[in-house]
Amino acid sequence: MAIVDLLMPKMGESIMEATILKWNKAPGEYVQQDESLLDIATDKVDSEVPSTTAGILTEIMFPENTVVPVGTVIARIESESHAENRKPEPSGETPKPVQREEPSVSHSSSVVEKRSSTDENRFYSPLVLNIARNEGISLAELEKIPGTGNEGRVTKKDILFFVTNRNSGNGFHSHSSGDDRVLKNETGKPFSSEKSLPTEVVASNFSGNVEIQEMDRMRKLIAEHMVRSKQTSPHVTSFSEADVTNLVLWREKEKTEFEKREGTKLTLTPLFIEALIKCIKKYPLINSSLQGEKIIIRKDINIGMATAMPNGSLIVPVIKNADNYNRVGLARQVNSLAFNARNNKLKPEDIQEGTFTLTNVGVF
Repeated sequence: MAIVDLLMPKMGESIMEATILKWNKAPGEYVQQDESLLDIATDKVDSEVPSTTAGILTEIMFPENTVVPVGTVIARIESESHAENRKPEPSGETPKPVQREEPSVSHSSSVVEKRSSTDENRFYSPLVLNIARNEGISLAELEKIPGTGNEGRVTKKDILFFVTNRNSGNGFHSHSSGDDRVLKNETGKPFSSEKSLPTEVVASNFSGNVEIQEMDRMRKLIAEHMVRSKQTSPHVTSFSEADVTNLVLWREKEKTEFEKREGTKLTLTPLFIEALIKCIKKYPLINSSLQGEKIIIRKDINIGMATAMPNGSLIVPVIKNADNYNRVGLARQVNSLAFNARNNKLKPEDIQEGTFTLTNVGVF
């Protein structure tokens, strides 16, 4: 039987893992080649993963919200040459899902399935295992954590609740005279608790009339990147006002004819970027960052343009080598990247390698 393995794709040089957001097909369903099979997310961008072949989806190796290393088998498809006789007939009946056992993945891929000695059927997701390793939780402790997930599985909230109570000394920490092995990394050394993942704040710690909202993934990434930026760029705020009345009047006069002639809208953003490019060429030091005690002056002018998303979050697509474009080219780049950002069609490389970021809050 010709079975094709679908691997977690590599979405960029620095991307080593991705989170499965949503499966668009269920086991037993027919999938076309290049049809979107699932949606994934990295710390850079959300993407669709197309099927590499046509056929019947026989196995889904990981559930949604699982972090999976690149190159790992995430699904199996029976190729069309063997599956064409099994395509669902247009009878309206739902194909019966294919039954499977939970997959076992090698330790070298850092996604390890752990079975407890007291419960042979207990499965720990890669995310739970990563948190356990980072927090120095032994296998014996992991087995004692009550699971609220499907079939009693330990969820992210279960293990973070355990960590919170253990660190606060509330007596949740359990010891066992049996297996006290600590989950280790591929070098055989325990993960340091100093590098632990941030612990979620328990809502009961707040008093008064409050509303608790869980941050979505995009807001979490924005928060992480804002903190990280403090370590790479000195933060100084300087205000300099400019009268751009003539610029606004010129755009109002030209925008209709510009759109007819060039087939794209003329907004203020490409005009600001054009001015910014001239500034960078005149003062190259503003297109720089710090690395230790060294100043890294960027020769490429890659302009990031902060773009608001429909859900209120923010993303920064990048115009690579922006100085190579004229005004028309910049307008087309701005409109194309903004459209792709708002419709979740950005590629990982579209938000990488920015050297200078422009944000325009004039609309507010």
